Formats: sequence, structure tokens, C-alpha cells
Amino acid sequence: MLNSVIKAGIAVAGAGLLTAACTTTGNVERNAAGGAALGALAGAVIGNNVGSGDAGTGAAIGAVVGGTAGAVKGCREDGGCGATPNRRQYYDERAGRYYYYDSATGRYYWENGAPR
Repeated sequence: MLNSVIKAGIAVAGAGLLTAACTTTGNVERNAAGGAALGALAGAVIGNNVGSGDAGTGAAIGAVVGGTAGAVKGCREDGGCGATPNRRQYYDERAGRYYYYDSATGRYYWENGAPR
């Protein structure tokens, strides 16, 4: 029984790592895949040791919870899902005012939102 749990955990973790390695669109997919893989592995171990000893159900529940948590974390890192964008503030001594760099567009903006 333990051998099948280890094999299932390795397969899920490997699939998650392969999925995370293939993404080029952003943090959401990468974090969702990583969260699902870690959640499935933890769920399989917990499911095997607690309750009726069903590692498959534990892995499925762990994958859903971990994938959801990873997707939300990735979405927040990208500036979505209600997170404030990660903008760095700079000071222009000649103009005497602050401006921001928006990494998503590669542009600079004054504090009032006007392009710099």
C-alpha cells in the first residue's frame, strides 16, 4: 500500500513539475501546478495515515486545495485578484515630483497617472 502511495505521489509531483516548466504566460499557471503537486503529495500522505486510509481521495482533495491556493498566489503576484500592483516609486529631482514604473507595460507614469 505504501509503495503505491509513493508511486502516485511521484507521478503527481512529476506531472506538476512538467506543467510548471512549460508555462510562459505567468505566475498563475506555474504556482497552480506547483500547488497542486505539493497538495496532492501531502494529501496522499495524510489520506493514507488518517481516517479510512484512502490515499487517492486525499491526493485528489490536496491537489484541488493546493492548486487553488497556488493559482490565487500567482494571480496576486501578477497584480490581479484584488492585489495592488507591485510598482516602485522614483523621484525626479528636476521635475520635483514622483513617478512610477509599470513593469507590465514597460512605461513610466507620474503620480497622477499621466505618462512621463
